[in-house]
Amino acid sequence: MSYQLHGSTFESDEEGYITDISLWNEELADLIAQDEDIEMTDDHWEVVNFLREYYEEYQIAPAIRVLTKAIKKKLGPEKGNSGYLYELFPYGPAKQACKIAGLPKPTGCI
Repeated sequence: MSYQLHGSTFESDEEGYITDISLWNEELADLIAQDEDIEMTDDHWEVVNFLREYYEEYQIAPAIRVLTKAIKKKLGPEKGNSGYLYELFPYGPAKQACKIAGLPKPTGCI
C-alpha cells in the first residue's frame, strides 16, 4: 500500500502507516486523513502535533491510556478524555491519530 502526493509515492505498511516517518508533512497527513474519512480541524491538528512532539521526545507512539493522560496534563481535562478523542478519531484515537501523524502504530494496539 502507498500514498500518492504531487507525483511522489509514500510507502506504507498493510495497515496504512507510512514506513519512513521522516517523509511526513501536513499535506500527506491530510491525504491519510481523507483516506480515514476524517476532515482535519484545528482540534485534530492539536492532537496530531501533540503526538509528533511526544514521539520526538520519547521515541514511542503512545497507546490510548498514555495518550489520554498526557493530553490531559498538557491540554486540560476537557481534551484529555477518551470521549473527546474518540469524537475526533472514531476508529481509535491512538491508532488513527498516529497514522495521520505519520508515526508507527502504537505499541499494544490491535
